[in-house]
Amino acid sequence: MKFQTRRPEDVDASINVVPLIDVMFMLVLFFVVTTTFGKKSEINIDLPKASHEKTKPNIDGIEVSVDKQGNVYIGDQMLVNRQVMTIREALRDRMHDIPEPILIIHADAETTHQSVVTVMDAARQVGLVRMTFVTKVIEEEASP
Repeated sequence: MKFQTRRPEDVDASINVVPLIDVMFMLVLFFVVTTTFGKKSEINIDLPKASHEKTKPNIDGIEVSVDKQGNVYIGDQMLVNRQVMTIREALRDRMHDIPEPILIIHADAETTHQSVVTVMDAARQVGLVRMTFVTKVIEEEASP
């Protein structure tokens, strides 16, 4: 039996790139899935100023935002209206996820006082008595 031997000219010297493309695709997919993106609010709120920051940045609570027009947002979702009943039900739905919730209010500096009081009233009706307001720190002017 005669076996045929390959000569060096007959050897296929090309590289199969299909497995390489598969591996690169999986790496890209892995990085896209595991990447965390910064949480940037799309709600346009100009926070009021205070001499000291009142909230700790890592408080686990229910975030409520009130914009300049008085629209109420729970998280990043705008509520359909500004009525106490609507706010109350939205807060009640969010309370089930957190054992001891704190209400974190982001209110625009130019919103009406009534809008903030409505949110506080709805929170009190569902048993949220621990509340805090988010403010901007006043930058102290350098004295000469």
